[in-house]
Amino acid sequence: MKTYKYRVQGVDYEVEIAEVEGKIAKVNVNGIPFEIEMQKPINAAKHPALAATKRSASTAAPVAAPVAAPQPAPAVSAAAPAQPATAAGAGTPVKAPLPGTINAINVKVGDTVAVGDVVVILEAMKMQNNIEAENAGTVTSILVNPGDSVMEGAVMLTIG
Repeated sequence: MKTYKYRVQGVDYEVEIAEVEGKIAKVNVNGIPFEIEMQKPINAAKHPALAATKRSASTAAPVAAPVAAPQPAPAVSAAAPAQPATAAGAGTPVKAPLPGTINAINVKVGDTVAVGDVVVILEAMKMQNNIEAENAGTVTSILVNPGDSVMEGAVMLTIG
């Protein structure tokens, strides 16, 4: 396996290439597995370190969607990010509208929310963004903790 370290918009990522088959690669981003489709296949002659990661076409697996949004690697001076509070619950997901840091979670699992209630405060681009419930119901899961970094589209909580 080949490991690379990237910094994208100030966020560190550790990308480990597990397998490559033509245009499909199995990678781990900060420990989270993904199957990705590349725009063009990697030439093993130019990248001998990746030649060992090739599989035969007869054992290729179908392409699947990512299992989770990548989380950034913690900074050297920061504590490791906390694990999600609960597993995904049934209901409508409340997703991050843009990448940022969770400053506050104003609800807990089991709370009843109305449309327009502020459920999460997300800091992005040095601004506090109130994330409101788009539907009424009961909070069935909270997948982030204060201080966590989230990417755009990451599910923060669900309302059932």
